[in-house]
Amino acid sequence: MTRKVYGACPHDCPDTCGVITEVANGRAVKFYGDPNHPITKSWLCAKVRPYLDHVYHPNRLQFPLRRVGAKGSGQWQRISWDEALGEIGRRWREIIAQYGAAAILPYSYSGTLGLVQMSAASSRFWNRLGASQLERAICGAAAEFAVEMTLGARHSQPYDHVQHSKLVIIWGHNPVSTAPHFMPFLRAAQRNGTQVVVIDPRRTRTAVGADWHIAPKPTTDGALALGLAHIIVQEGLHDEEWLRAYTVGWPELRARLVEYPPQRVAQITGVAAEEIVKLARLYATTQPALIKIADGLQRNRMGGQTVRAICALPALTAQYGQRGGGLAYSTSGYLKWDGRSLKHWPDCPPPGRVVNMNRLGAALLGEVTNPPIMSLFVFGSNPAAIAPHAGKVVAGLRRDDLFTVVHELFMTDTAVYADIVLPATSQLEQTDLHKAYGHTLLSYNAPAIPPLGEAKSNWDLMRLLAAEMGFREPWLQQTPDEVIAEVLAGTAAINPALKGITLERLKTEGSVALHLETAVPFADLRFPTASGKVELYCQRLGAQELDPLPGYEPASDDGTDDGQPLNGRFSPDLALTLISAAAHHFVTSTFANSVAMLLHEGEPFIEIHPQDAARRGVAQGDKVVVANGRSACEFVAKVTDAVRPGVVAAPKGRWSQHQGNGRNVNWLTSDALGDMAGQSTFHSNTVWVWKREA
Repeated sequence: MTRKVYGACPHDCPDTCGVITEVANGRAVKFYGDPNHPITKSWLCAKVRPYLDHVYHPNRLQFPLRRVGAKGSGQWQRISWDEALGEIGRRWREIIAQYGAAAILPYSYSGTLGLVQMSAASSRFWNRLGASQLERAICGAAAEFAVEMTLGARHSQPYDHVQHSKLVIIWGHNPVSTAPHFMPFLRAAQRNGTQVVVIDPRRTRTAVGADWHIAPKPTTDGALALGLAHIIVQEGLHDEEWLRAYTVGWPELRARLVEYPPQRVAQITGVAAEEIVKLARLYATTQPALIKIADGLQRNRMGGQTVRAICALPALTAQYGQRGGGLAYSTSGYLKWDGRSLKHWPDCPPPGRVVNMNRLGAALLGEVTNPPIMSLFVFGSNPAAIAPHAGKVVAGLRRDDLFTVVHELFMTDTAVYADIVLPATSQLEQTDLHKAYGHTLLSYNAPAIPPLGEAKSNWDLMRLLAAEMGFREPWLQQTPDEVIAEVLAGTAAINPALKGITLERLKTEGSVALHLETAVPFADLRFPTASGKVELYCQRLGAQELDPLPGYEPASDDGTDDGQPLNGRFSPDLALTLISAAAHHFVTSTFANSVAMLLHEGEPFIEIHPQDAARRGVAQGDKVVVANGRSACEFVAKVTDAVRPGVVAAPKGRWSQHQGNGRNVNWLTSDALGDMAGQSTFHSNTVWVWKREA
C-alpha cells in the first residue's frame, strides 16, 4: 500500500507548486503536481517533474566529510556528526577569541525558500552568535526597493487576472522558463484576443509565442520606458486628472520626459523610433493593459532606475487599480513575516557588520577587514557557481586560513573547497512552510520520507550548532512546527492577511489563500507610500543621494575590475555585451548535476548573432573562447538571430566542474554593484569572442 504526502516545491520560482509524493515501504515512488492546487493544476515544470531522481541521485552526500588533502584536491575522510560539530565549535571559538564573531560569515540563499529551512535557519542562530550579516542582494534587490519606493509595496495580480487584460507587455521576463504556471492563463487570454508584446534582447521561448518581440540593447530598458512616456505625454494620451490626484512629482517627471524624444531613445536602445512610437500608442490606448516584469530586467548598473521608469507608465495611463491592468511583479508585499518572532533580534547581541553577497570574492580576498572573514558557512547556495566574478570567489575559497563549512546534498563547486562538508536533506525529508511570490497561497510541506543516510535539514543543523556553542535559548531548539506556529501567531497579530490561518489548518488543507480584501492591487487607489500616492518623485531616494526621479544613465563596463587597458584580441570595436539568463532546465545551479537535465540543456553554449559570428570567423558548432579582463571560458557557438547584433547570451546555472576549462559564465560577470540596494549586475558585462585554436 502507498500513502500520499502533500508538500510544496521549495525552489526559487514564483509558482510555488503544490506537490504530492506517494510513499511505499519508506521510499518515495511517485511525485507529481497536486490536481487540486489552483496554480499547479496537476502538472509540474520540466525541472521538478523528475524530482525523485534528485532525491535518490547516486552522488548524494550521505555522511560528514573532513578534507585531508589540499583545498580542491577532492581528498576526504568520513567522520561522525559529533566529530564534525566538535571541530566546527572548536575552530569557531578560536576565531571568536582572536577576531570576534563577526569574522564568521554565513552565506545562504534560495536553495530553499521555506520559512523554517531558509528564513529561520538563516537568521536565529547567526543572530545569537553575533556573526556577520549577509546583504541578500543577488536577485531582486533593486527592483524590490524601486517598487516599494514608488508604489509602497510589492502587490501583484492573481495569474488568472491576465484574462481581463487587453494587452500584456512582458518586459525582461521569460515566464515559459521561470514562471511556467502563468503561461496557461496567458495563452487562454491570447485565445480571447489579448495582445502580447515581449521586450527582451533575446528571442526567448516566451517571445516566440508573442504577437510582437522588441529587442533593445541590454541595460537600456529605462531609456525605452522614458521614451514611451515621452510620446504618451507629447500626444496627450496620458490621464492628467489621475496624475494630479494620485501621484507625487508629476510636474517634475513631465519636465524630465522632454529629454527622451524617440530619435534619442532609438540611438540609445537600438529600437527603431517608429517601433517606439507604435508601442507607446498601443499601450496608452489599450485598457486594461498589464506590464509584467521579473528580476532579470534589473540586474545591471541602472536596474533600480529602470524599474522606477517602468512603474511610471501605468500611472501615466491610469492603469493602477484596474483588474487586468497595472504592474505585475511580486506578491511578496502582501505578507512579510514578523521579524521579532522570526529572527529574535531583541534576544541577540547587536547585529554584526553587513557583507554584500555580490562581493563575496572581494570580501574573502581582503576587501572586508576589521575583522577579516576567517570562517565561511555555506548552505542553500553554491556561490562558486552562482556568485558574480566566480574566479575571485574561488580564489577566496582557496585561502588556507579560511575555515569553510558547506552543508549540501552534493559535492558542488563550492563544497569542493570546504574543510568540512555536511550532508543535507531534500524537500521530501523536511518540514517547512512556503509563501509564494507569484500568488497568495501559503503551503505546508510535510516530510514524506526519513532523511537519507546521515543527512540533516538546515534547521536541525542550526539546533545542533546552537547546542555546540552553548546557547540555551528555547527558540533555538524549537521543532519546525513550533517555529511555524510562533511566526504565524506573531505575524497574524500585525497582518490581517493571516486571519483564520493556523498551523492546524495548513496541515489539514495543505495550501490556504491569504485573506485579502481584494485581489486587485491598489484597487482603492491608496498606495502605502509616505504620501499615500504613487511617488514619481521620491524624497526618500533624494535623502539617500539617489535621483528622486526616474532617469537613465549608460550602464557601462570595460570588461575589467581595475580599468586597466586590454590589448591584443580585446579591440573595442569587437566588444560584445554578455547576458546570462535563466536556463530552462536548471533552477540557478540546482539540478545542474542531473544527467537528464544536462542532456536537455545540451553542451555549454553561447548564442551569437550571424553578423557577429561572421566577423569573427565563427560557425555553428565551433568551440569558442569568451573572455574579458576577469577570465576566459569555453563554449560551443550557437549562431542564431535570437539575439540581437552586439549581444551574446549564455544561460546561467552550470557547474564549473562540468564545463570546458572548469569555468562557467560567472567567471566573466562583474561583481560591481547596481544603483540601488546593493544589486548584482550580471547583465552589465563586456566580453570578446574568438574561435578556439585546435
